[in-house]
Amino acid sequence: VQLQASGGGLVQAGGSLRLSCSASGIVGRQNDMDWYRQAPGKQREWVAGISSGGNTSYSDSVKGRFTISRDNAKNTMYLQLNSLKHEDTGVYYCKLTDRAWYYPPAYWGQGTQVTVSS
Repeated sequence: VQLQASGGGLVQAGGSLRLSCSASGIVGRQNDMDWYRQAPGKQREWVAGISSGGNTSYSDSVKGRFTISRDNAKNTMYLQLNSLKHEDTGVYYCKLTDRAWYYPPAYWGQGTQVTVSS
């Protein structure tokens, strides 16, 4: 499984972006997908997740501003980022966890840079 993240860029505070993460290869149907981000000098943190059934969850820092979604037919996950803040700046990574296996393998995308100017 290969993941390709895209959609990052430079945006002013208060603006919006839409990130995409496309999965290719042999993608199982029982998978969870997540977005993480890593700011300069900080550890990677979980941002939001969505199950194969569409259940979503968010970190407190983005709840109400970001929306995660997926299109299973296209093997693609999205993250709509609204009301962006400077502290949202970082590299955003997508992750897919294949729940069909007893020891679920996890796959990561290469990351896409989001920069929010204050």
